[in-house]
Parts: sequence; C-alpha cells; structure tokens
Amino acid sequence: MNIVYQRFKDLLQGIFSCLCYNFFGIDLRMNKNMRSALLLVLVLALLSGCEIVFDDSATTPSGSSPQGETALVTRIIDGDTIDVRIGDVGYRVRYVGVNTPEDDEPCYAAARDANAALVEGQTVTLVQDVSNTDRFGRLLRFVYVGSTFVNQELMRQGYAEAVLYQPDDAFHSEFVQLEDEAARAGRGCHPTGIFDDGSATR
Repeated sequence: MNIVYQRFKDLLQGIFSCLCYNFFGIDLRMNKNMRSALLLVLVLALLSGCEIVFDDSATTPSGSSPQGETALVTRIIDGDTIDVRIGDVGYRVRYVGVNTPEDDEPCYAAARDANAALVEGQTVTLVQDVSNTDRFGRLLRFVYVGSTFVNQELMRQGYAEAVLYQPDDAFHSEFVQLEDEAARAGRGCHPTGIFDDGSATR
C-alpha cells in the first residue's frame, strides 16, 4: 500500500513540477521543500472545490484592444450611433454612457463628423457592459478602434455628454470627469450650451 501511495505521490509531483516549469518557469526539481509545499496547496485546493484560474489580463499590454465582437462600420448615423456588419448580419449600435446632439439640435453635424473621423469604414471592437440592446433594438456597446476608446474620445473632445443609462455604468464616473474637463476648456459642442440641461440620467 505504501509503495502505491509513494508512486502516486511521485506521479503527482512530476505532473505538478512540469506544469510549474511550463507556465511559470519555476524549476521545482532542485527544491524538494518548495515542491512538497506547492503540491500540498494544490491538493487542498482540489479537495476544497476551489477553482484555480490562470488570469492573463495582467499581462495584456496597456492600450491594447479589449476582448469583444469584431465588426465593420458601414454607416455613421450621428455622433453616438453607427451601423455595423458582424459577419453577414447588419446591426445598429448605440454608444454606451454618452449622448450627442440630435439632428435638430446645435452641434449635431460637428458631433457626427467627429464620430465619423474616428470610426468611418473602420473595423471596430464592440464591448458589452450589462444590457445587450435598448428599447429600439440597438446594440449597446463600448466601441474601440484599435486601442482608441471611441466613447471616451468623444467625451474628451467635447462632442458628447456623460449620460447614465442604468444598469450600464462601467465608465460613468470617468465620463463625468472628462465632460467637466472639456466644458472648462470650451472644447467641441460645449460653447453652444447644448449639454447644459443639468441632468446626467436618462
């Protein structure tokens, strides 16, 4: 029985040493104490039902594109809405957390042009917050062109205001700060007063 146990233990240690070397570059063959300690941690984790997760998010380069759906922009509707194609299917996308002037309001054309300058004809990455669609059936997404966060950039340039559409609030605090900075600098649409309605909730 002791022989079987020892062989099983040696097998586990061999597998664990191989995993540690391949994933982390840690060579446990020369450190018996470390090998035994880590093996004990692994066994206890398995027995307690813990899930061991290798998180590679920390190794993602800063400014790199996030994970999401890839789409081709086919039409610019206004400053915060676009049409895209995902595969062979067309969708309308409404940017999450921001609002730009409507077609009967001041600065509409400038906001639309700012949006077009960022995404027209581009391949974009669409990232969902909480909600999938709005009441009009439009996809609700954060939009990226490469490492450029389009929602954020429209805020920074002053062509959009921060608007909270619950429950999609992932970047609301940041957007509010960017709106305040753009307003104080008089950028984009702010000099027209179009965003001065005193409300950030819709």
